[in-house]
Amino acid sequence: MPSLKDIKRRIKSVKNTRQITKAMKMVSAAKLKRAQDEIVAARPYAEKMLELIGSLASKASSDSHPLLEARGGNKVGLMLFTSDRGLCGSFNSQLLRNAERFMRERPSAEISLYLVGRRGGEYFKKRGIKLINSRNMGNARPNYGSAAEIANDIIGAYLKGEIDEVHIIFSEFKSALTQKPVLQQLLPVVAPQNEEKKEEGGDYLYEPAEDAVLASLLPRYVEVQAFRALLETSASEHGARMTAMDSASKNAGQMISGLTLVYNRLRQAAITKELMEIIGGAEALK
Repeated sequence: MPSLKDIKRRIKSVKNTRQITKAMKMVSAAKLKRAQDEIVAARPYAEKMLELIGSLASKASSDSHPLLEARGGNKVGLMLFTSDRGLCGSFNSQLLRNAERFMRERPSAEISLYLVGRRGGEYFKKRGIKLINSRNMGNARPNYGSAAEIANDIIGAYLKGEIDEVHIIFSEFKSALTQKPVLQQLLPVVAPQNEEKKEEGGDYLYEPAEDAVLASLLPRYVEVQAFRALLETSASEHGARMTAMDSASKNAGQMISGLTLVYNRLRQAAITKELMEIIGGAEALK
């Protein structure tokens, strides 16, 4: 049976922890608002870029540009976006499980990883999997320069023949309560199979020629998709951490209530015992 002093010390410790989780929740809520505004602004551009690339790629032959060429090799590159820090619930574990599932489904493939985020790097560090590169997300807000560096690295490895295709896994932000892991093929670029959208979109007039526009847009398309993955993952991380810290604060409150009840009961029992001893002593003196 713990003493009153031990229970009081534990109540104080839980209260201090609750203050920390409440502060982390407030910080994540503030960052989430900015990240959500950024991803809402970037999504239409990324989606329109995908539609335009799809329109051009559907008309071009696969050998018209290296980033369109389907090589059919077994060297597969996987870009995985995770967070640098923990305390965000199951956010990172979901992304890591999706990455492992992808690798299990391709047992004969020679998979190389491009990791963005410290958690992914720590997880795969000792698993003997080939790494193209590993970098942190960083504490600052995602910027297009970082996305361009990531895109240049992955395009360079693809053009050198180190990998035959590239897939990307990131967390798509739905709401503060919902984040959905997404698996998407990045290279070679494939035209989306959606006939309804193709008919509704109509034909585009390109100046200069379509091949020149496509050659200029393909590297930019990879940069935009990398930038979107950074923004989506950042917003998802803040949403997941805000939710996790809110749950932790509520659990701490329940724990404090339970410990306070136990403390009061033990204190009341100790007082009753002392009174009984006093009364028993008085009766003995009589």
